[in-house]
Amino acid sequence: MINVEEITTLHKTMVVRWHEQDVDNPYSGLLGTVCQQFGYNFLLWHEEDIARGTDVPDAKITQVKRNIDRYNQLRNDWIEKIDDFITEDLEARGVEPGPDARLNTETPGSVIDRLSILALRTYHMQEQLERPDTSAEHRQSVEHKLAICFVQHDDLSTSLTELLADINSGQKRHRTYRQLKMYNDPTLNPYLYQARKKAG
Repeated sequence: MINVEEITTLHKTMVVRWHEQDVDNPYSGLLGTVCQQFGYNFLLWHEEDIARGTDVPDAKITQVKRNIDRYNQLRNDWIEKIDDFITEDLEARGVEPGPDARLNTETPGSVIDRLSILALRTYHMQEQLERPDTSAEHRQSVEHKLAICFVQHDDLSTSLTELLADINSGQKRHRTYRQLKMYNDPTLNPYLYQARKKAG
């Protein structure tokens, strides 16, 4: 059974660590997969911050946009890897869904992805509270948003724990959903394959 608390602790630990050093992955097994996925979310978050700057040169924005596309693709690829890990674990343990088991609208991998984004948001909200150059109104607004983040994190963690329990007991089905992103595929993105055709 996957321990949701271990996953959320990983998120909290690594978001602090990666703000002090380069992104790395000291974990193995499922936690290693979760950490890798979170690493791409971390890198994606900070590229998106740069993309919104008004003083960033066009050439830099172009590179940042490409980085965002690449990290987003990898983020989604590793959501699938989390779900694949769960599928393989269920098969290895002979866990099968019951005849009346239903699918959830969201896979455990997608929920873990959302929890990792909440870890990033919470970290940066906390950072805003500690800024010395802000007004009381700003801090009050941030405190309100931070409280919402904590509630959402608790709700999502509880929902994931319940979903995993239902999957393990056969009450819910589990399936990896392929994202099938088209924009990075030169055979599926019309702009890319038409440009290649013209160049040839």
